[in-house]
Amino acid sequence: MSQAEITNAPSIGQAVSKPKGAARGKKEARGINGTAVSLVGLVILFAGWSLAVRYLDVPSYILPSPAAVWNALWSGIAVNPASPLGYYLPLWGTLKNAAIGLVIGSGLGLTLGSLMAESRLIEKLVMPYAFALQSLPKVAIAPLVVIWFGFGDGSKIAISALLAFFPMLINSFTGLRAVEPERIDLMRSLSASRFETYRIVKLPNAAPYIFAGLDMAVVYALLGTIVAEFLGAQQGMGVVITQAQAVTDVAGVFAALVILGAMGILLHGIVRGVERRVVHWGDRGRK
Repeated sequence: MSQAEITNAPSIGQAVSKPKGAARGKKEARGINGTAVSLVGLVILFAGWSLAVRYLDVPSYILPSPAAVWNALWSGIAVNPASPLGYYLPLWGTLKNAAIGLVIGSGLGLTLGSLMAESRLIEKLVMPYAFALQSLPKVAIAPLVVIWFGFGDGSKIAISALLAFFPMLINSFTGLRAVEPERIDLMRSLSASRFETYRIVKLPNAAPYIFAGLDMAVVYALLGTIVAEFLGAQQGMGVVITQAQAVTDVAGVFAALVILGAMGILLHGIVRGVERRVVHWGDRGRK
């Protein structure tokens, strides 16, 4: 091979960079296509909604038009964030209580799920009562929680933590128990302690399960906070919906629901983004 051919030959880094760039381009193209499909579906939904309200003569107190919902939404957004007439203060109160409840509920679920995965005795002791608690309708026990914790933030945090607890418990327990026995045997052959086996092998293996439980727990925590606000609160999106219902402001109810739906999508995206950063080996496996 001549000197010119050696000089012009691509280096190893250059040869590797092309497939990486191509894979990144394909991934971005898939993301753009997914966003385009979602936007097209949203346009079709609003078009069908608008046409149904206009040509089927649906009363506004049953189903308001998209324009009426947009006006109600804009009237609560285009205000000073510190104004009590806007959506910012109620949304902040709801998200704050949901976040605290999520941390408490998911933390307890992960801790108890880990203990159950490590001990058959704890599993037999806790699992039946956990399923019994999950089978109870939360709307039925919510008044009891309000009586115990009052009408302040305590009841909202307690209900959101209660709803976030079970998904994290089951998913963490399932993920920790799904470790291949060969990996456990390898750690034992290396004289690893029980905690080292948990930290090095079991916890990374259970990470996709844990994030799946966290993804559900985020939505459930937000739902629990709204349910508690329906029963009695001074501030929050549940109070906004209750007040709008009291005056038959259906467009205002829909506007609050749109905000809550957008918050659910945003929180889901945050959890998935953190998962892609933390569970990076799972992303490589999908590729």
